[in-house]
Amino acid sequence: MDLTERKKRILRAIIESYIQSAEPVGSKTIAASIGMEVSSATIRNEMADLESMGLLEKPHTSAGRIPSPKGYRLYVNELMEEHKLSLQETERINQALHMKMRELDRILDEAGRVVSQLTNYPAFALSSGMRRATIRRFDLLMVEHNAFIIVVMTDTNVVRNRLIRLPSDLTEAQLQMLNTLLNTTFTGLPLEEITPELMRVAQHAAGDAYGLISLVVSFAMEVLESLEQRRVHTSGLTHLLELPEYRSLDRAQTLMSYLSEDADPARFPVPKDDSMKILIGPENVADALKDTSVVVARYDIGDGMQGVIGVVGPTRMDYAKITARLSYLAEGLSRLFGQGELPTGRDDEK
Repeated sequence: MDLTERKKRILRAIIESYIQSAEPVGSKTIAASIGMEVSSATIRNEMADLESMGLLEKPHTSAGRIPSPKGYRLYVNELMEEHKLSLQETERINQALHMKMRELDRILDEAGRVVSQLTNYPAFALSSGMRRATIRRFDLLMVEHNAFIIVVMTDTNVVRNRLIRLPSDLTEAQLQMLNTLLNTTFTGLPLEEITPELMRVAQHAAGDAYGLISLVVSFAMEVLESLEQRRVHTSGLTHLLELPEYRSLDRAQTLMSYLSEDADPARFPVPKDDSMKILIGPENVADALKDTSVVVARYDIGDGMQGVIGVVGPTRMDYAKITARLSYLAEGLSRLFGQGELPTGRDDEK
């Protein structure tokens, strides 16, 4: 059966009406919205054809139709019009981008929070394909005669610190000697190159303060190990409870548990060849996502690192708006990290 222009217009009208209302769509609603001189009876026949083609479904309790995952896929691929961001939307994203997000964890957390606020859906952010981090510099700061603070900064601008208390006194001269030794020996090295042999050489050079080398370098290694672990940052999980599809707490709880903060990063799709990926209903591999749609965008952090931001929601999500907002935010993050520039604002809205 051919998908005529009229069928396409009817399908698009049904999907866009259902996105807004979450209610099955009838022929009278379509007749008033497609801008064609077509009777309700003709529309009903067209809707029946679309249903037989697998593009629409008919709930048992309603005479109206709702889109099928196949219908949504056709809409996304062929029928969806580009959504142009309003000035208010671009300003909101740019305001978030202007924040001084220095550490990768903070970037991921902030990116997920902004996406969730813009879309009113749960959002996630994670790092993907991160290269090996190294220590850029050590700073040892005297607090008391028997205590000092270790401060390490990585080449990805992550800063961590720890207070160390000692059983005996330490002089300022010893601390400065250690500081110099650490910065000349252990900076610029990935985790696997901080070897026991290198530790022994540094401990020998430290003289009486040899024991402190192990304390400081062990902390630095902990920091590097933590950065090599991919972590998921989720935001806005409670938005699910505002959606008609998740009025059932059992259904909402299943998805919320899947998206929880301690979720395995491997559970989440990551675009490989394309900058944007849309998975609709059964296209998702995970059972918990079979009734949802997932839209994911990738952005470049630089130095071989990438970030991923995405949203999870019902299959009736407004794909045009979601993809426009995710794409704009991802573009802005890539420019921010790469060149310190923000994308040009767009003041027209569709």
